[in-house]
Amino acid sequence: MTSEWNAAEYEVLSAPMTGWGANLIGRVLENRPLRGDESAIDAGCGTGRVTEMLLERLPGGTVLAVDASGAMVEAATRRFAGDKRVRVERVDLLQLEVEEPVDLILSTATFHWIKDHESLFGRLAQALKPGGRLVAQCGGAGNISRVTRATEEVMGEERFRNRFEGWEDTKEYADPETTRARLEDAGFGEIQTWLHEEPTKFGSVSELARYLKTVVLRLHLERLPEADQQPFAEAVAARVAAVEDPPVMDYVRLNILAVRGSEQ
Repeated sequence: MTSEWNAAEYEVLSAPMTGWGANLIGRVLENRPLRGDESAIDAGCGTGRVTEMLLERLPGGTVLAVDASGAMVEAATRRFAGDKRVRVERVDLLQLEVEEPVDLILSTATFHWIKDHESLFGRLAQALKPGGRLVAQCGGAGNISRVTRATEEVMGEERFRNRFEGWEDTKEYADPETTRARLEDAGFGEIQTWLHEEPTKFGSVSELARYLKTVVLRLHLERLPEADQQPFAEAVAARVAAVEDPPVMDYVRLNILAVRGSEQ
């Protein structure tokens, strides 16, 4: 979660995540609209593209946009310069603290980067007012399994194998039932959790390799010398394309809706 991102590349390549955020906001907040004066947190704001969509629903409200990446925070700070409704801070969500609890926490494409969901949901509950809403989407059970298999195969190749000794995946692709239980333990009620598929097609192996290098394989590439990083991403992309060409990322999204209970 604390590993750095290339914010400029992410801004260019983040259309899938931005689209999921737009759909989530549209579905959930159309069914249960905001008043427009709520206080909110965008938990894992990235460069702020989804934060902008949330702000459209909060003409009289405020948003605390947080991210663990310094590069992302810098980009979001530039995006919202002069907008007094927005405060941008660098925060690890497992250390999240707020002076005043908020009405809403929104999060897209972030929670799966955090292994400890029990602690995460406890922190989020503490940051919400009683009756406050959690609206989130992240990678869920089965997410990018095709890409994961391809990555493991490339990691096992002789030219890369020694760089990944002791490798442990730190992502958490949880299922709806486990997530529901964790939310209940953290004090949430009115819980809805479900999975849906978001297959995402790329035009070429090189296009997918660029995306993987920036979004999916960041932690893997940190183990490699710079000269090996592009070949590694290209090798993974080629194996994905060998299954289906043009290549497809087999995304599975975990949707989370919950309300903080009155007692904590």
